[in-house]
Amino acid sequence: MEANEIMALEAEIVKTLKEIFDPEIPVNIYDLGLIYAIDIDDDKKLVVTMTLTAPNCPMADQLLGEVHEKTNAIEGVKEAKVKLVFDPPWDKSLMSEEAMLDLGLL
Repeated sequence: MEANEIMALEAEIVKTLKEIFDPEIPVNIYDLGLIYAIDIDDDKKLVVTMTLTAPNCPMADQLLGEVHEKTNAIEGVKEAKVKLVFDPPWDKSLMSEEAMLDLGLL
């Protein structure tokens, strides 16, 4: 896959992730800092490495399912997997400035 193809696909993935909102916080999961990595291999297989705001999040299954479903539906992605990690643990320093403004933290 060429570099410009990867960049275009990554942009589409980020756009999709910004449409998924944390059920408990009115901010999308990308700006909230829950996405740690987006990895695409030459076969257009995607791995989204993400975390949750808390390990015991009651909406974890729903949120992970939505990320999996929506990233698998992106044109150009052959297969998408979601990898859940808790190291490093999430904290508010991972949030974008936009998210912090939305939540009144700036």
